Amino acid sequence: MTSAFAPLGLSEKLCETVARLGFEEPTPIQSAAVPELIKGGDVLGQAATGTGKTAAFALPAVEVFAGTEAKPGAPRVLVLTPTRELCLQVSESFVNLGQDSGLETCPIYGGQDYSRQIRLLKRGVHVVVATPGRALDHLHRGTLDLSHVQFFVMDEADEMFDMGFAEELEELTAALPETHQTALFSATLPERILEIANKHLKNPKHIVIEKNTTEEAPRVPQVAYVVARPHRLAALARILEVEEAELAICFARTRVEVDEVTEAMRARGFSVEALHGGLDQASRDRVMKRAKNGSIELIVATDVAARGIDLENLTHVVNLGLPASPETYVHRIGRTGRAGRSGTAISVIEPREHRRLRFLESHTKAKIEVRTVPTLTDARAKRLSALKNSIAEELSNTEQIERYRVIVESLCTQFDPMDVACAAVSLANRAVNGTGDEEEIPAPTFFDRPKRERARASRLTEPPEAGMSRIFIGAGHKSGVRPGDIVGAIANEAGIASRKIGAIEITESFTLVEVEKSVASAVVESLKDSTIKGRRVTIKFDRAPKRFDDREEGTGKPKRQFDKRDDRKKDHRGKAKDKKKKSSDTSRFYE
Repeated sequence: MTSAFAPLGLSEKLCETVARLGFEEPTPIQSAAVPELIKGGDVLGQAATGTGKTAAFALPAVEVFAGTEAKPGAPRVLVLTPTRELCLQVSESFVNLGQDSGLETCPIYGGQDYSRQIRLLKRGVHVVVATPGRALDHLHRGTLDLSHVQFFVMDEADEMFDMGFAEELEELTAALPETHQTALFSATLPERILEIANKHLKNPKHIVIEKNTTEEAPRVPQVAYVVARPHRLAALARILEVEEAELAICFARTRVEVDEVTEAMRARGFSVEALHGGLDQASRDRVMKRAKNGSIELIVATDVAARGIDLENLTHVVNLGLPASPETYVHRIGRTGRAGRSGTAISVIEPREHRRLRFLESHTKAKIEVRTVPTLTDARAKRLSALKNSIAEELSNTEQIERYRVIVESLCTQFDPMDVACAAVSLANRAVNGTGDEEEIPAPTFFDRPKRERARASRLTEPPEAGMSRIFIGAGHKSGVRPGDIVGAIANEAGIASRKIGAIEITESFTLVEVEKSVASAVVESLKDSTIKGRRVTIKFDRAPKRFDDREEGTGKPKRQFDKRDDRKKDHRGKAKDKKKKSSDTSRFYE
């Protein structure tokens, strides 16, 4: 069968790789961008996060540069991303897509030891995926040579500018050869992004994935659970258990993911079937028959495989990760709650996706309630409630329970009847629900920038908040430093979640920032070898002054204080002598 990706200009070998990874058809941004990029043209792509932009530039790169020479420290492809997390995500996509072609990929980001990155670069790579700050550091060190780059990508360009990477981007682009291909992808295209596009792109194809085509979302309750990726399947099982879904359909992105989720849910005791493009019609019919007669409680499917499904008994739709577009989201959740029937739409998402919930709300004009994953106590209470109902139902079956009367009567002569009943319920609970050795699902760690209001609402005239340490950074307003620059540096270089960053105070010549004590040393160590606004700065722990207002402007040093009464010794001319002495109060900072 011909791959849906073949018309885009991909080789048969790469199409086979794509199929094995489970991707069934290209997204709109991929259909528009891939052919243009393979031809060598520049692309300016505007589409929301999650629309498949990564593959839109990764597939052409693999197609064109696989099989070329991998020069030490001199990549053919450079991809810049705003965050460490996205850097790793994009790098993983390149590794997966290039696994059959020998394409070598190296991620470069803050928080990882330089020596490891240098070793990878020296081995020779085709693709470097990097955060701007760390890429610039390698450029200055001479460990990254951009003179051989033929394909340059700026991913999530608006995010990079919001985080204060404008100067880094300018310096990096200046190091590229005059003749290179450029792709710029952004969720929005404000004026500054358009200026960059006009400056660096040559007659680009402007691709816009329209946002205004979203149909009205069905009026069903919409909820989301944010959970770290390693725990999402455990969370999915617990959510479905507590929700008491009669029949649920869970959407996954690829065939591979469908199979993984199916096996994991079976292992957790669910009656589940998979539905994807790799099934023949007989298997598909069998799944649908089981779904309609109530013999299964969960279908795990891809979007393509689920087309045309209309099940009257479908009570829940689950998104395992948010779909590529709001249109897809609306189509998915519209499969429940039809014709006046009740239904619930659930999304189990990773922390990096939580900001997109607001984006979906604006498009669907419906509230998405964010809930915490049910606890073990919640799950156990629901199981006991179900067991109680089962026992009550069994008590109505007099013929079935009569055979056990002799045993119960015998036990009641030895033990209290209430104790006998409790023991029987305990045994039944263990038989049905296991031993109860599950673990709690930890709360997620959000990797997000704090709001500017929080960054600016600092009160550094006071000692740091309890549990916080204050760090001195030797760059301020004179260097063009903004709160976003500080947050971006800490997030990318140290890999610290934004919730661990507190108040930020920027003066003319330096900046003070509060971070949780548990990560303070890691932040200082990580930032020592990094750059802020394109230059190296002093990074050290801050020694709090008596009062912020008592410091001399721009120095960080306390102002000298003089009493009205001068008690200093006089010299022979009657003038006061100054004794030079060192004092721990002459500087508020220490290394």
